[in-house]
Amino acid sequence: MNARRRTGRFEPLLKIAAAILIVALGAGLRAQQGPKISVRANVVTLFATVHDANGRVVKDLKPDDFLLLEDGSPQKITFFSQESDLPLTIGLLVDTSRSQTGVLEEERRASYTFLDQVLREGDQAYVVHFDTQVETLQRPTSSRSDLESALGRLRIPERDSTLIYSAVKDASEDPMYQLMGRKAFILLTDGVPFHEPTSITTAIEFAQRSDVIIYAIRFSDPIPLSRPVIGAILSMASEHGKQGLHRMVKETGGSYYEVTGGQTIEEIYSQIEDALRNQYGIGYTPPRTEPDGKYHKIKLTTKDHHLVVTARAGYYAK
Repeated sequence: MNARRRTGRFEPLLKIAAAILIVALGAGLRAQQGPKISVRANVVTLFATVHDANGRVVKDLKPDDFLLLEDGSPQKITFFSQESDLPLTIGLLVDTSRSQTGVLEEERRASYTFLDQVLREGDQAYVVHFDTQVETLQRPTSSRSDLESALGRLRIPERDSTLIYSAVKDASEDPMYQLMGRKAFILLTDGVPFHEPTSITTAIEFAQRSDVIIYAIRFSDPIPLSRPVIGAILSMASEHGKQGLHRMVKETGGSYYEVTGGQTIEEIYSQIEDALRNQYGIGYTPPRTEPDGKYHKIKLTTKDHHLVVTARAGYYAK
């Protein structure tokens, strides 16, 4: 019975494997209708985190330490600040599909501890879960008890679906698009979409339009190495999901993490908290008199090539 139950948790991934090449070559590249929202961008702002070669957050840089390009052209930084205390909104997006059965309780406990520690006066958070549907369990709030109650309602459904990209899209449009200040998603998932109607491109576009930074934490049941064929199939699906998470964090200016034997979810949350509390706020005026509705690439680096800058890759000028 236990063996049957463990196998059942992997059924969604086994089904995915049969269609993984179709997903990669077809649905992942298929054009979809764009969102009906726009970014208000007379002044372009972005939030950046800088790490040294050892992965430590660098906290003492000045405007002249940075180099900023838009579409390959140098830009003058006209606004600069260190945003350790600017109000923050966190959307906690939790995968509650069947593949998360063995890790959900650990995610629940660590998530509450993280929110309890990271939220300060003026900050707020909300909780969304996704599986066969995307559901907001708690709207933005600063109440620890309300957030704890929402996390307590996380459940694993009987049916199979993992609507990762729909969750990012929906949570970006409502409530994030209406909110001001710093905004971030904590995306807890194994990264493998299943029965997903939304493309990753659409999900990223909605996040970019709402100025949301995505921090992805990949967390899932171990792959059963004792069953080579199933293990190989699950590994293929897992790698596909990992690539998607890497793309989302890169294009929104966030970071990717993976829970392993050498790195716990608590340690990952500590790193995210450090990054969120030591961001640089950077602003500039784009080289246009009117928004042109197009996507414009941003490249932010430092003059010290040993430092690594994490910031969003672009914006929509609407």
